[in-house]
Amino acid sequence: MSDSIAELTAQIQDFVDAREWRKYHNAKDLAVAIAAEAGELMQHFVWQQEEQIEKRLEKNREEIASEIADVAILLFEFADNLGMNLGEVMQAKIARNDVRYPVEKSRGNNLKYSEL
Repeated sequence: MSDSIAELTAQIQDFVDAREWRKYHNAKDLAVAIAAEAGELMQHFVWQQEEQIEKRLEKNREEIASEIADVAILLFEFADNLGMNLGEVMQAKIARNDVRYPVEKSRGNNLKYSEL
C-alpha cells in the first residue's frame, strides 16, 4: 500500500465520487470542515497540563489518530479540488520557512520570524 500524496488524494476522490458527494464539497464547506475537524482534534488537549498530555495520548491514541486522519483527508481533497499539488505547495512553504527561520537565528527558540 502506498502513501504518496497523489495516491492518497486519488483514493479520497474515488471515495467522494462513488458517493456523489462532490456537489457538497465546495471550497467553503471543505475549509469549514477542516476547521471543525481540527477543533475535534484540539478538544483532546484543551485544558490539559503537560503531565496530563502523555496519559491522554496513550489513552485516546486511536481517537486522536482518527481526528488527524480526518483533517488530512479533507486537506488533501481541498487542495486537489482547488487544482493545487499539495506536495508542491508544502515544499514551497518549507522553502519559504527555511529562509524565514535560518538555523543560526532560530535554533532553540520559538520566536516568530519577524522577531528573530
